[in-house]
Amino acid sequence: MYRRPIQSAVRNILSVSASKATLGKAVEQDGCLKALVVAATIPSPQTQCRTLHSSRQLYTVKETPQATDEEVGAFTKLIEAMGFTGPLKYNKWKIKIAALRMYTCCVERINYDEFFEKCSLPDTLNSWFLVAQLHVWMCLVRMRQEGREGKYMCRYIVHSMWEDVEQRSKIMGIDAVHRKEAMRAMTENFYAAIFGYDEGILSDDAVLVAALWRNFFNRQCEDPLQLEIMVEYVRKQMQFIDALDGEDLLLTGEVKWRPLTEENAQSILKVSSPTYNDTGL
Repeated sequence: MYRRPIQSAVRNILSVSASKATLGKAVEQDGCLKALVVAATIPSPQTQCRTLHSSRQLYTVKETPQATDEEVGAFTKLIEAMGFTGPLKYNKWKIKIAALRMYTCCVERINYDEFFEKCSLPDTLNSWFLVAQLHVWMCLVRMRQEGREGKYMCRYIVHSMWEDVEQRSKIMGIDAVHRKEAMRAMTENFYAAIFGYDEGILSDDAVLVAALWRNFFNRQCEDPLQLEIMVEYVRKQMQFIDALDGEDLLLTGEVKWRPLTEENAQSILKVSSPTYNDTGL
């Protein structure tokens, strides 16, 4: 398993956090957001001590030719400026189904218990949302490379996420007033996290560590090993998704995730092409 020079970045973040302790605790989540937190707590796992190796080589997402903006007519530009969607390469209904399927892959194909254990996160709805939004963001980054169709698909991935979060909060018995306030707070946190993750994936590991520490760990992580695991996971997962065929993603929405920890994190296995019928289902 490769290692990246993130030790110094982690220590800098933790030292800044310690220096601010005299001025008060870090900004806590909105009180309404706390209404969604379940009191179940997972005991911190016993982590093994591992030797961290430094390397000057930076492993980044595989660079692929960026899709050029599709040439559209004046009428299409006009209706899209008004908030409507112009003609797309594929049927809009097919893209919506693929978007729902891709979001389903983000919530049903993830081992959340492993994330809670390895990252010492409490088993709560808020922790579930933090893990889910990280994987949704990775899907959004990939689909934005697929032109207008990909951007259209991104809208429905996010729409599916909020529908799911609202349904889960209803099942938990949160009343309508607190649910509305909590949804507003989670929306603000989501777009703040998206901005931080975007900056981190385009920068070096130090920036990505800071984004994960702020958003994924809620400024509560003091274990460099946990930050290292998450940086490694995001880098290898983004490289893995980037290798998937864009047309297959638009038609099927099928995404497979690599394990959180594995022996050889650099090995990128060729993903078998998904099968779909003439209607894209």
